[in-house]
Amino acid sequence: MRPERIEEVLGQDHILGPSKVLRRSLEAGNLFSIIFWGPPGSGKTTIARLIAQYSSCPFESFSAVLSGVKELREIVDSAKKTYRYKLKPTILFVDEIHRFNKAQQDAFLPHVESGLIILIGATAQNPSFEIIPPLLSRTRVMSLKPLEFKDMATILNRALKDKKRGLGDLNIEIKKDALQYIIHISHGDARTALNNLESVSYFVQPDKNNKKVVNVATAALALNKKPLIYDKDGEEHYNLISALHKSMRGSDPQASIYWLYRMLEAGEDPLFIGRRLIRFASEDIGLANPKALEVALTAYQAWEKVGPPEAELSLAQAVVYLATAPKSNSLYIAEKSVKKEIEESGPQPVPLHLRNAPTRLMKEMGYGKGYIYPHDYPESRIRQEYLPGKLKGKAFYRPSERGFEKEIKKRMIDQSEPEDQK
Repeated sequence: MRPERIEEVLGQDHILGPSKVLRRSLEAGNLFSIIFWGPPGSGKTTIARLIAQYSSCPFESFSAVLSGVKELREIVDSAKKTYRYKLKPTILFVDEIHRFNKAQQDAFLPHVESGLIILIGATAQNPSFEIIPPLLSRTRVMSLKPLEFKDMATILNRALKDKKRGLGDLNIEIKKDALQYIIHISHGDARTALNNLESVSYFVQPDKNNKKVVNVATAALALNKKPLIYDKDGEEHYNLISALHKSMRGSDPQASIYWLYRMLEAGEDPLFIGRRLIRFASEDIGLANPKALEVALTAYQAWEKVGPPEAELSLAQAVVYLATAPKSNSLYIAEKSVKKEIEESGPQPVPLHLRNAPTRLMKEMGYGKGYIYPHDYPESRIRQEYLPGKLKGKAFYRPSERGFEKEIKKRMIDQSEPEDQK
């Protein structure tokens, strides 16, 4: 079921759309060396093979897991012969290119530099860390995205209908919940999803009408996984994320980690969970523990860079940390308060002493006049008004007595004391 035309590739319109650079270069025959960086099953190998189809250049492929410099030398020798007779470079596709060490990656450089080889590398690891800078500077890095639900559904439905390359001859009827289940447990990986669909299709026995009917129970049995009741786009999706959020807000790490894994096991998008953790870190913890936002962001990045199953524990680490951190919604209240004030009072003018005065006319108009430079004073602090005149004395952020906000509150009190009282 591997796509045979660019138009069949799903989920990567940001590089293969009609007006995008890769699509236009292929149609014009202008090839260049590329590193495809993306999660498993997102189409790295497929796109590499399609590039070869769009050109008349010879195509060679090998895996960094199975091959080394010896095989590369053989390909280079063959490429030299081809170039001598046809004046065409050889496209070399290297799967899992990050597995080559520095010396092995160095071996590509002169041949990419000379144009003898057009290198197309594929990796699930961040090229910034895994590919040597000289090779990166001679290639373009193109990031592929995990496939979305609708794209996965299209891929599986194609396989069910295609009689030549797919499962069309098996007379399969797959229920909506079974299709959703297979997609959820495949985590945006098209190859995994197709393998799961194939396993389920051959597991299910035909009924008296010679039709194979697949429901979620038989799919789970075929794949040896227990299905969880979960509608990613419906009420249960919101019920579970609400339960996680409220459990962390209630400082219950046991319930928090339970709801986290309920969602993960049911096939929820881990990056959706990660985004909610980032929001929670600011909304419900805020400056009571400034490190909470850093922990949430790191968990999100861990999933982006590592993926399942290793990064599941990173999400769990973040959830337990956030659940047990001191809580404060002072920033959240401040956000609502300041937005309401701006809506009600409109765009208040910036006080003259706070305005920038890059020209003589602006200085003559009083821009910047009267501004006090805090660094000229002890502890780099001096009292002056920073809010617009009509908002003088307004307080939007009111820190709590919990965690680091207790220290912030003390600093704010010290700042507000008149100079003669310090």
